[in-house]
Parts: sequence; structure tokens; C-alpha cells
Amino acid sequence: MSEHSEQTAQRLRNLEALVEAGFEPYPYRYEKTTSAAELQQRHQGAGAEESWPDERVSLAGRLVSLRRMGKVTFAHLLDESGRIQLYFNKQATAEYNRLKKLDVGDLVGVSGSVFTTRTGELTVAVERWQPLAKALRPLPDKWHGIKDKEVRYRQRYLDLIVNPEVREVFRKRAAVVRHIRSFLEERGFLEVETPVILQTAGGTEARPFKTFHNALGREFELRISLELPLKKLLVGGYEKVYELGRVFRNEGIDAQHNPEFTMLEAYWAYADYDDMARMVEELLSGMAQELNGGALIEYQGRQLDFSRPFKRVSFVEALVEKTGIDFDPLDLDRLRIWADAKHPELIDVPSYKLLDKLFEIYVEETLQDPTFVYDFPAAISPLAKKHRSKPGLTERWDLFVAGMELAPAYSELNDPLDQRERFAEQARRREGGDDEAHKYDEDFLVALEHGMPPAAGLGLGIDRLTMILTDQPSIRDVILFPLLKPKEAADAEDGEG
Repeated sequence: MSEHSEQTAQRLRNLEALVEAGFEPYPYRYEKTTSAAELQQRHQGAGAEESWPDERVSLAGRLVSLRRMGKVTFAHLLDESGRIQLYFNKQATAEYNRLKKLDVGDLVGVSGSVFTTRTGELTVAVERWQPLAKALRPLPDKWHGIKDKEVRYRQRYLDLIVNPEVREVFRKRAAVVRHIRSFLEERGFLEVETPVILQTAGGTEARPFKTFHNALGREFELRISLELPLKKLLVGGYEKVYELGRVFRNEGIDAQHNPEFTMLEAYWAYADYDDMARMVEELLSGMAQELNGGALIEYQGRQLDFSRPFKRVSFVEALVEKTGIDFDPLDLDRLRIWADAKHPELIDVPSYKLLDKLFEIYVEETLQDPTFVYDFPAAISPLAKKHRSKPGLTERWDLFVAGMELAPAYSELNDPLDQRERFAEQARRREGGDDEAHKYDEDFLVALEHGMPPAAGLGLGIDRLTMILTDQPSIRDVILFPLLKPKEAADAEDGEG
């Protein structure tokens, strides 16, 4: 038997002993009166060897340490708010002898009074206790930290138990979402929900996941964007709508990409991309102030400045400057020749996508402080309005922070004739082998033909934003349960290595 299986067998014997002693092994509820953090706050500044015998408290949580010393036992209890020390005494604690059947990792409820030890540590003098759930598997040997990131991601519950800083990351993620909702609702935006399962997944260029609906006997796709249904709501008469929702893209996994991630998309009738830029500046600079205490944020050893106004650069000008090319990059034939000579690894990339790929290679990493990259080429912006004064470009910006694309926004294309032509071009690209090209969506065109007002649209990646605000290097550090290879496949690969 493995070490863990032997430990589990012993824990099962301890569970049986508690049941034989009359304990309910898995009770239905437990009445808590306080938390570890509340107690620490209440007695902040207390000196050594103080006591409050009339203060009766009841807590529940997980035992993360046990030190048995004959007639006394010390332990630490961890609840959602933090840790607190427990003190059991043979004379004062009921069922003291049964404590030896508790294990580190068990969930327990305790009640008693409060005092500080000679070293000043706030402690609960336990008078009564009861098991709430037996941990049949032990916590990691070094409960103060799991070093193997694969274990952390695959068994996030262990990560949350033993790494308090991880719990704080996900509390801040929740605060990010609350801030966004409050900000938008104060400005009259209505939160809505749109379908996840669609006949045609559109709104961006990406490969969708496919699923089969048995009752309807046909294949559907999981959404890759929230965009098109939200625009239909503008057709229907809503003027400010937003959705916070999961989207799914059948793509690779790396530090910035997870196939399932969370987006904010917001659409604002009668506004344009400049209006949206000003609103996003206000949103993010205010969020940095509220959640991080100021406009300056430390991210991976670098200070980022979220002060307004954010920097603005031209897509074309930045690409020309960083690549050193001496021609208009919108001339895709010349760009193809140049790229084939300089970047043979891009030989299979369609010519129009070279703009995006070369920007990624040469420019993105230089965009550290929040920067709006303005006026993207029409070739890579099939849903953005043509620029009102710059031929070949669209009214689209992308916000980059720390070298990552954080949020694209458009003056939305609402001309159904222009949109139909662009969908037709995308369809030709698909026929030519580009399986990420936007699908022809007749249903959306029909909606546009009923008239959509001029509007600005925004897509903001919640996961990447949380990475920056919590100083995390990987998107998997801000998603509670990131997608991983099945354990059997990962173990097999490790064995081959």
C-alpha cells in the first residue's frame, strides 16, 4: 500500500472510533457565532495573558495543525477569513481523550472563551468540540505551500486551503466584477444574458467548440463572443447593454490563453469608439484606485501607470516604426514578400493576417503602460465601421497593458450592405482554408437590415485584467479551475520524460 493509502486507512479507523464514541460524523449544520478574522479584529492590540471568560464564541473550520502535549493540545483552525489558535485542556475540554481521533485536515466546530497566551497569540480555550467532516486524505506535507503548479491547478481546493494569498486573488477577482457592474449600472447600462449554444458562433475570428443536440438532431456551437446577440438588442431598442459571461474558443493554452474565459462586452447606442475609450479610462483608472490604492500598479517587477489619459498610438505607425519597413503595410502583396524574407515561419499565415502577426511580434511587448492602439486595418476588423477619414482603416482600438491585449472596441458597423460584403469575404477565406474566418451569419444580417443605431462596442477580458491587478504571471492563476490535460495523459507524458 502507498503511504497515502495507509494514512487513509488510519483516518477511517479514527472516523469509526468517533462514531463509536457517539459523535455524528457528518452533521447537517453547525451554529457559528464569529470568525477568526472577526475575533482578531475585536481583540486587536490586546497584550499577553489577557482573558475574556465571559465572551463565548463558536467557530468552525479546518484543523491545519495539531500539537498534542499530554494533558493539553494546541491546534490552529482555518476558516474562510483566516487562522486562529485553539487550546484544549484535559480538565476543561469535554471529550478530551477523543481528540486523538482528530487529524490535520478535519473540519471541526469549537466553542469556548478567548484569551491571549504568554506570547500574545489570541486563542480560543475550547470547552466543547465536534467533528463536522473527516478528511480521509491528508493535506500536503508542507501545508504552508504547494510548489507543484500542476497540483495547484488540478486540485485547486488544496491550493486554496494551504495558500492564503491564492484566496485573496479570487476575492479580488470578485471585487473586479463588482466594480464593473456598479460602474456600468450607474451609467444606465442594463445587464443581460445571451445564449451560450448557437447555430453559428460569431463576433470574432476563432474556432468554436461544437456540440450535438440530440432532440433537434443537429450540431451547434459554443459562443466565441457575446457580440452579435447584444447588437440585436440595440436593434430591439435598448441603448446601453452589457453582459459578463463565459466564452469558449478552441485554441491553444498558454500564459495568456485558456479555452474557456470570461468577457465583459458592452454596447452603447449613439456613441463611437472615442466615447468608449474615455469611459474605459474612467473605469480602469477608478478600479486601480479602489482595488489597489492608487494609479501605479506593480506587475511582474514593473510599475504600470493607470493615470488618465492613457497613451494613444496608431496601429500602422507603430508597426512601421518597430518593423522598419519603408512601405505602406496595408499593401498586402509587398507585406507578403517582406514577411516571407524576414519571417519564413509565417509562410502559411494568410496575407491579411500578417498585419496581426507582425504587430504581435514587433509591437505588443513594447506596450506596457495602458495604451490604446488606434485605427486597425479593415482586413482584420470585419465588424468595425470604416474609418470616417482614413481609407483602409476602421474605427477600432485595442487596449494593451503589460504587452497583453486587454480590450478591443469599435465604432460598430451598422451598415447591413457593407456587413454583407465583409461576411462574403470572410466566407471566401473559410473556403480557402482559414477555419478561423468569421462565418456568414444571415440571421445577424437580417437583424441589421431592420436598422441598428450607430454604436460603440467593447470587449474586456476579465481574466487578463485580474492577472494585472493581482500581479499573476499566468491566466491559470486567476481561473479557479483552468482547463488541463486529463490526468492520465499528463501522467503518461511525465513517465515518457
